[in-house]
Amino acid sequence: MTYLKIDAKKLSAFISNSEIESLQNDLINKQKLLNEKTSVGNDFLGWITLPSTISENHISKIIRCAEKINQQSEVLVVIGIGGSYLGARAVIDALNNSFSCYNNETQIVYAGNNINDDYHADLLKLLDKKSYSLAVISKSGTTTEPAIAFRLLKNHLEKKYGKDKAKERIIAITDKANGALKNLATSEGYEAFDIPDDVGGRYSVLTPVGLLPIAIAKKNIRKIIAGALNMQNLCTLSSDVFENPAMHYAAIRNILLSKGKTIEILANFQPQLQYFTEWWKQLYGESEGKNGLGIFPAGVTFTTDLHSMGQYIQDGKRNIFETILSVEKSKRPIQIPFDEANIDGLNFLAGKSMHEVNSFAETATSLAHTDGGVPVIRISIPEVCEETIGELIYFFEYACGLSGYLSGVNPFNQPGVEAYKKNMFALLDKPGFEKLSKEIKERLK
Repeated sequence: MTYLKIDAKKLSAFISNSEIESLQNDLINKQKLLNEKTSVGNDFLGWITLPSTISENHISKIIRCAEKINQQSEVLVVIGIGGSYLGARAVIDALNNSFSCYNNETQIVYAGNNINDDYHADLLKLLDKKSYSLAVISKSGTTTEPAIAFRLLKNHLEKKYGKDKAKERIIAITDKANGALKNLATSEGYEAFDIPDDVGGRYSVLTPVGLLPIAIAKKNIRKIIAGALNMQNLCTLSSDVFENPAMHYAAIRNILLSKGKTIEILANFQPQLQYFTEWWKQLYGESEGKNGLGIFPAGVTFTTDLHSMGQYIQDGKRNIFETILSVEKSKRPIQIPFDEANIDGLNFLAGKSMHEVNSFAETATSLAHTDGGVPVIRISIPEVCEETIGELIYFFEYACGLSGYLSGVNPFNQPGVEAYKKNMFALLDKPGFEKLSKEIKERLK
């Protein structure tokens, strides 16, 4: 049984069921290519069976490591960029209470996702006063942003605790056999977890890349995996475009793209889902944006962003469509109180919960945007919990694979991300980039 549902009723003015049905056979073919791993990118399809193949021994090892870190550290620094941190942060933020850093829990902070002096100076100031550990995540160990952060923080950790004790506070999540970080972990004796060879960064939430930080944040990773497994069974086995949510979503997206809707806005009405949107943006942007193709993924958190982006969405250029990630109930409802003076005129809301008002705001927004010419898809879950987050992760991953194949790209590589790196290395005079360095410096004159 799965909890996630897709409501496409508000699309009737933009696409028909017959248009969706027309993609049924093509989608079945793409599903077969994914399941049998026989198309482009097939060397990075290990994520498809992750929920059903994660062993209890593997889960127990992750949990034991998490318990050790929780006992010895007030803070865990997750060092990584892109898929090496976004998935974990998306899940942790979604499942945490809004002010969890004030509880007696290990505080999760992040480094290696930017190259900013002030950010890292503030981080070092925090770590001067706290006991902490590092989880460094990189297949190669040489990706610039996390490598710089690890060098900086490893130096700080060793000065604070001494080199021998610092080793006990470093966990490496890296390639199982090769790379600078793997070699360092082996030589220094760090506890290490393998990133599967056949799982790319943005699809790695259900590997130790995501599961270890999530477990350290004291979230139930078994329930997350169980939710993902339920969705795996539905997405890989059902061949009905209306019953298989990944097929349904992939079909809708590609039909809307064919009608000139080149931007998808993922909207949610829950502030704790902000980083889930960031993870989704990377997943779809890096997977589909190739060969001059793809839907541009954008994100908003309502009602907050209705006061900044609402005008454009309502009345701007009509090349957008909106996917609303909806949460049906709150776990901790708060009622709006009655006020005798009623100066703000809000007594008509007295006795209602904030979630009720938020839900009506969602419905009103959906109607307004549909009337304004914006197609709206609604993806709903009953509540934010481990099982539903697991479902969402797998649903979006599988739908991304289907959607990429439908649009004619390899959704499992990322050739374009290397362009800025080459230019940066040349400008920094990295050995081996002398020719490009000369060319770029001539262009910049």
